[in-house]
Amino acid sequence: MRTVTVIGAGGWGTALAVHLGGLGKQVRLWGRDEGLISRLVETRSNETYLSGIPFPDSVRPTSSLPEAVAGADCVVWAVPSHATRVLLRDLAPLVKAETIVVSGTKGFEQESLNRMSEVIAQELGQDHPVAVLSGPSFAGELARGAPTAVLAASRWPTVAATVQEEFRSPSLRLYASEDVTGVEMGGAMKNVIAIAAGVAEGLNLGPNALAALLTRGLAEISRLAYALGGRRETLAGLSGLGDLILTCTGGLSRNHHVGVELGRGRPLAEILGAMHTVAEGVRTTEAALALGHRHQVDLPIVTQMSQVLEGEISAAAAVEELMLRRQRPEADGTAE
Repeated sequence: MRTVTVIGAGGWGTALAVHLGGLGKQVRLWGRDEGLISRLVETRSNETYLSGIPFPDSVRPTSSLPEAVAGADCVVWAVPSHATRVLLRDLAPLVKAETIVVSGTKGFEQESLNRMSEVIAQELGQDHPVAVLSGPSFAGELARGAPTAVLAASRWPTVAATVQEEFRSPSLRLYASEDVTGVEMGGAMKNVIAIAAGVAEGLNLGPNALAALLTRGLAEISRLAYALGGRRETLAGLSGLGDLILTCTGGLSRNHHVGVELGRGRPLAEILGAMHTVAEGVRTTEAALALGHRHQVDLPIVTQMSQVLEGEISAAAAVEELMLRRQRPEADGTAE
């Protein structure tokens, strides 16, 4: 991979562009906002989404999709889930059949409830080589070269191995997986639990509550992932437990921030209106709930977060509802 195109000039896309540029690859960083791209070209950094991180010389921002994709050996996908399908339709005629697409987007498509790799396959073709990049990784940490470990998942082992080799550095270690479903489910669902963890912090519930929430949240994620064909052991790894811990406890998490403010009593519209980045967990909550209904998997934490986000109950009432649910053995094998 000598030439890499990163689609999406937000924090995560910029961090991946900086990382890959630091490895000596020619990187084209595409963004739709021409004003933003002009600032990136002028300042050689992205002060809007990833402040204080200079671009390597090999990173070239552009707002032209054909220019960005031409001749690319790899396309890294880093745009919000709700914009993925429409943008993929613009990309499809431009990308080579052998170009590996690496999805770094965590979430579900609202209408179809599809995972991002499914949307990519539907728009680019079922045989197009696709990998998923997921795991505990804040954009700023990766861009600064802090030690980070993630998963490269693909149904083609050779594709996962290629991403492992081409993305690795002294500060980024990649593990391979063929469980694309489990990896994507962990990456998407942890954002919902992160909102709940933020609520617990906003209500000052303490570390006991947080530990219980993370543990039961992981069980909830694992049940749904397994129902969709994922492997339970995947959710015990980097893309499940690892990502969950980071997003629920790290101060840089957008979803955790939303939860904290909800716990403090601020309305959701006001919270989101003050943010210039996307908190995927807000959209993911409803999609996850719909998937639970489709596969007959009970998701108590997701259910309560949905009601809080919709303004149907208060954050404190949601916690009380969870605590007063019927008690049962921890590992009784039921979906309740």
